Amino acid sequence: MIDLDDLLAIARRAGAAILEHYDRPETVQTKADDSPLTAADLAAHRVIRDGLAALAPELPLLSEEGGMPDYATRGGWSRYFLVDPLDGTKEFLKRNGEFTVNIALIENGRATAAVVHAPALGGASWAGRVGEGAWREVDGHREAIQTAALPPVWRILVSRSHRSPEVETFLARCPAHEPIAAGSSLKFCRIAEGAADVYPRLGPTSEWDTAAGQCVLEAAGGVVLRTDGSPLRYNAKADILNPWFIAAGVAEHDWAALAA
Repeated sequence: MIDLDDLLAIARRAGAAILEHYDRPETVQTKADDSPLTAADLAAHRVIRDGLAALAPELPLLSEEGGMPDYATRGGWSRYFLVDPLDGTKEFLKRNGEFTVNIALIENGRATAAVVHAPALGGASWAGRVGEGAWREVDGHREAIQTAALPPVWRILVSRSHRSPEVETFLARCPAHEPIAAGSSLKFCRIAEGAADVYPRLGPTSEWDTAAGQCVLEAAGGVVLRTDGSPLRYNAKADILNPWFIAAGVAEHDWAALAA
């Protein structure tokens, strides 16, 4: 079994590599999908690649910055690591601290163990294993976390950098609510710790953007559902793009109806 503390140690080393670039000007490249790429992304990738190879050399790695294996190969993976070395590069470039290191273990299409580390937010970290629970660690203090019941006024997370017209329609269908802007996979973690209630992502994401956060949220009692009500899963098709989804702390609600 992969130890969450081992994954967290790797994520922290990657976070330290990112922070070496945080207070200096960054040369920004543009990838094929128009997303930014910095030296910090690549430094974190190298740390994670080497750390996971030492931890579990038998497991393949799919990283945003590591190249995309052909699906004829990748489709046969039943167990592998799915990584975003620097989730929220736009937030990194804005220097607002809302970026994370995401490492997830995928087993038979589901994220089953994961860590999310926020190096610029006091080194806060979240971790979870589906079926066993989730926890948060800040300043060396670790505590179990779980999702909250829906309050009278919903706390709805919206992307700081990717708010779409479809999300505006979703919000208009909701009861009394408070929109809260947040970046990267921190949105999943806020729901997991009971600080928010729902995150509608009605726009493009890639599998490495969501796997670690989804795992932490589901381990804390939440759900991540496609707009047809089915669970979000991984490595089931040749492209790496996710369908639209809703992440929520409470499963017992017709979330799909709000996104229809």
